[in-house]
Amino acid sequence: MNILIGIYIIILGLLLGSFFNVCIYRIPRGESIAFPPSHCTSCNNKIKGYDLIPVISYIFLKGKCRYCGEKISLRYPSVEIVTAALFYFVYERYGLTFFTIKFIILVSLLIVIGMIDFDTTDVYFSTTITGIVFGVGFIIVGYFFNLNVMEFVLGGIAAGGFIALIILLTKGMGWGDAEICLMCGLFLGLKLSIVMLFLSFIIGGAVGIALILLKIKNRKDYIPFGPFIAISSLLTLFFGQYIINYYISMF
Repeated sequence: MNILIGIYIIILGLLLGSFFNVCIYRIPRGESIAFPPSHCTSCNNKIKGYDLIPVISYIFLKGKCRYCGEKISLRYPSVEIVTAALFYFVYERYGLTFFTIKFIILVSLLIVIGMIDFDTTDVYFSTTITGIVFGVGFIIVGYFFNLNVMEFVLGGIAAGGFIALIILLTKGMGWGDAEICLMCGLFLGLKLSIVMLFLSFIIGGAVGIALILLKIKNRKDYIPFGPFIAISSLLTLFFGQYIINYYISMF
C-alpha cells in the first residue's frame, strides 16, 4: 500500500511539475497560466497531449519540438523530476498526514517562486499572496487538529518581520524577499523559521562570495535572494528538526 501511494505521489509530482514549468514561463510575462493551451514558443504550434507526458515526451522527442525542431530546454524535465522527488521525500518524511499535504503545497510554491526569482530577479505578488493565503488557511485548519497555531503565526511574523527590518535599515534586499519569508514562516512555524533564515544567509553568503571570487558577479551586482530562501526552506522541511535537536544537545 505504501509503495502504491509513493508511486501516486511521484506521478502527481511529475504532472504538477509540468504545470509549474508553465507558471515559471508565463507569470513573468503577464500571461494566463490556463490559456492558451501549451504551445511551442518558437513556432507557436499547439502541443498535442501525447507530447506533454512529463519526462517521457522529452525523451521520445529527443529534446526538440516535433514541428520546428527547436531545442527544448533541459530545464523542463528537470523541474518535473525535482518536483516528483521532493513530493516523494515529503511523503517519506511526514507520512500520509496533514503535514504532507501542507508541505507539498509549500514545495510547489517554492519551486515556482524560486525559479521565477532566479530567472528575473523579481518576486511576483500573485505568487506570494497565494502562498500566504494557503499558509493562513492551514493555520486555521491546524486549529481543529489541536496544533499550536501561535507557533505558525509567530513564524510568519518573525520571518517576514526580520527581513522587513533589514530592508528598512539597509535597503539591501527587496520586499519580495520579506513576502517569501512571511509565507514560509506561516508554513514552518517559529522554530523552523529561525533555522530557515539562518540557512538562507549562510547559503546565500557562501554562493555570493563564490560568484565574486570566480568573477561571475561583482560586488555591485544584484543576486536574487529568493532561490536561497527556497532552498533553505526545503532543507528545513527535511532536516530542520534534526538541526534544532543537535543544537540543543550541545548545551
